[in-house]
Amino acid sequence: MADNARARKLADRIQVVVAETLDRRIKDPRLGFVTITDARVTGDLREATVFYTVYGDDEERAASAAALESAKGVLRSEVGRQTGVRFTPTLSFVPDALPDNARTIDDLLDKARAKDAEVREASTGKTYAGDADPYRKPEDEDEDGDTASE
Repeated sequence: MADNARARKLADRIQVVVAETLDRRIKDPRLGFVTITDARVTGDLREATVFYTVYGDDEERAASAAALESAKGVLRSEVGRQTGVRFTPTLSFVPDALPDNARTIDDLLDKARAKDAEVREASTGKTYAGDADPYRKPEDEDEDGDTASE
């Protein structure tokens, strides 16, 4: 069993090798503007998961996914050549959900800003209900410690 530090180093190296190989060697016209965002390797160093994003619409994402699947053998052989590990891990490509999650968070933040502005606009020129200072003061109490009659 390999330690986590070695798995992390191998994952970082795989990320760099796959990104460089896609940029320099893979000439598939289906491959769009692909960014390799992360790579993770299992503890036994046998399987690697490579996360990627594609700039474009759903059709370009599907075409890029097909291009990555067809280039998997070339990418795996390049990873094995450049990393020098005894067993070259199998590669699996997973589309990264980070951009979709970021877009959802941005939408929620925009809704919250709009709601805050709505509340701020409704509260302009309004006053609080009740007295301006609702707390008791020491001068309100008489000598016995009782509160003054109201």
